[in-house]
Amino acid sequence: MLESRFDFSVLKDPSWWHWAATVPLLALHLTGYSWALPAAIGLCVVAVGYFLHRLKRVRPYPVQVRVAYLALLLCGMLPGMNWIYWIPLVGTTAMVLVGYCPLLRLLSICPWNRIGPLSWPLVWRAFVREPCAGGLVSWPVDSSVPVAACCSLGK
Repeated sequence: MLESRFDFSVLKDPSWWHWAATVPLLALHLTGYSWALPAAIGLCVVAVGYFLHRLKRVRPYPVQVRVAYLALLLCGMLPGMNWIYWIPLVGTTAMVLVGYCPLLRLLSICPWNRIGPLSWPLVWRAFVREPCAGGLVSWPVDSSVPVAACCSLGK
């Protein structure tokens, strides 16, 4: 049986705090606090700017994830699209808690991020592989697989 443990090292990662702050902002927006969405969007704009400045390209996953996330938040501002905020709320909560980033996995199968053709086995592997490092709770993983923080500049 796998035993989970708290990984308090994520508390030193500013990227983790960006995601951790976004979760309650989205939750507050969904419960009717109108100021929370602009705050979440502003936080994401700052994160996009920071990672773009730091990495100098859009291609690295930390930049792609933040650009796509910001686009998703902006999409939700369209009439009738408020429901879409539930998707980043659930995904970001998973990222913060266990390091599972559904958006990163979706981006990994996009044409510009893969070499081979899109296939069901590729999609399956993308979505069921173990969570990355970077969540507050972690489980022992296969030591032959390199573990890295998916959406941060961490090791």
